[in-house]
Amino acid sequence: MQKYDVIVVGMGPSSVFLAYELVKLNKANNILLIEEGKKVENRVCPIEKTGKCIKCKPFCNITSGFSGAGAFSDGKLSLYNPEDDDIYVGGELHEYIGVEKTKKLIDYTDKIYLSFGADTNLKGVDYKDEVKKIYDKAKKENLNLISIPIRHLGTEKSHELYGKIENYLRDNHINMMFETIVSDLIIKNNTVKGVKVKSANNLDKDVELENIYSDNVVLAVGRKGANWLTNICNDHNIKTQPGVVDIGIRYELPDEVMKDINKYMYEGKFIGRPEPFRDKVRTFCQNPSGFVSTEVYDNDLTLVNGHSYKDKKSTNTNLAILVSHHFNYPFDKPIEYGRNVAKNLNELGNGNVVVQRLGDIYRGKRTWPEELENNSVEPTLKAAVAGDITFALGYRTMTDILQFIREMDKVVEGFANPNNLLYGPEIKFYSNKVDIDENFETSVSGLYSIGDGGGLTRGLMMASCSGVHLARVLANTKIK
Repeated sequence: MQKYDVIVVGMGPSSVFLAYELVKLNKANNILLIEEGKKVENRVCPIEKTGKCIKCKPFCNITSGFSGAGAFSDGKLSLYNPEDDDIYVGGELHEYIGVEKTKKLIDYTDKIYLSFGADTNLKGVDYKDEVKKIYDKAKKENLNLISIPIRHLGTEKSHELYGKIENYLRDNHINMMFETIVSDLIIKNNTVKGVKVKSANNLDKDVELENIYSDNVVLAVGRKGANWLTNICNDHNIKTQPGVVDIGIRYELPDEVMKDINKYMYEGKFIGRPEPFRDKVRTFCQNPSGFVSTEVYDNDLTLVNGHSYKDKKSTNTNLAILVSHHFNYPFDKPIEYGRNVAKNLNELGNGNVVVQRLGDIYRGKRTWPEELENNSVEPTLKAAVAGDITFALGYRTMTDILQFIREMDKVVEGFANPNNLLYGPEIKFYSNKVDIDENFETSVSGLYSIGDGGGLTRGLMMASCSGVHLARVLANTKIK
């Protein structure tokens, strides 16, 4: 019977850095990583050749595979300001291990990224006075600006960097199973014993599952696996808390409008609570001179995202505007709610992302293809279908977004220009937040949860840090 010291479900940044740290600690002789997607070198998105998303089978190469969505993201590593007394970006890792320990983890993990070829240049550190002026201006409009140092990898460089890490893990004898689905966990007496797997290419629902054993299983499934994780927690009574779903749009506007934000910060994170609902609305994943992109989730659900490359440039900036939705009793299915919003928008776009001009929303009309062709802001996602996102996004979400755009226009002139573009849907799925202790162990003995999928972190850097920390915990307590 094959038995491993540790089995990790998923190969996103949290999993990858857990394995890396175990190598460094000489505790990696009997570790297994399992991933439904492909090796990073085999992850190719055909949209640049085909001009449209062909919904690759069995899984989207953008969201699945070694390093997860990180290999195709714009590759921003969010750090911190030395004077900060809190961690303002990246989730809740610091709430479990403390702010100072989190800062040390960020420093350590950043050096690993640098050793594999990350850009040594930091964004957002040279214009403190200019940033303070924008911060004060935002404050007057009840918007909070978070500005922290950013290390930008670039989409194409992310792919290259994670390829080097994959090779490093392989050279150091980390076991990796690709194109493999973890269908279930093996749990007895509330203690994990292993996982049940099958080939991702076998669509037979009745196929016999293979058992792989370990007394330590780590769930590192990322946002792509949030729905899977929710089902697993429900099936095995793993304790969770009510979750959040972030629903919104990808906003595209000229670089010229965003030139100060792009120059002084590269990415400005603005947070507001616009009237009348006072929901949290935030900008996220800003891509100067970037490109709007698509990604496909389970059941061919097509979402919008954004990239920015090191070498390839557009004349537009894109960013997400997201509204956080919290649900309470009796409704506790945030993922299903978000999926329904996305499904309705996909149907309006005939399976594609929908794009609409801001001015057309104000005028109460859809956007037509010929209007988009003559628009002053040229869409960078050519596969997007001109239409009307207000049919499906929801009154509350749409009201929050439009009011937030008006408030932002008072800080960044031109932010509410009627020719700016809204793409939908952009949704960030997280499972119901998994209950974990200070060692990231769940209510099931030997079962751990790290990264974005279980609600611990948000983004590449913090997910990576969570993997490093758990590796140290396991090396000290669980691996001989």
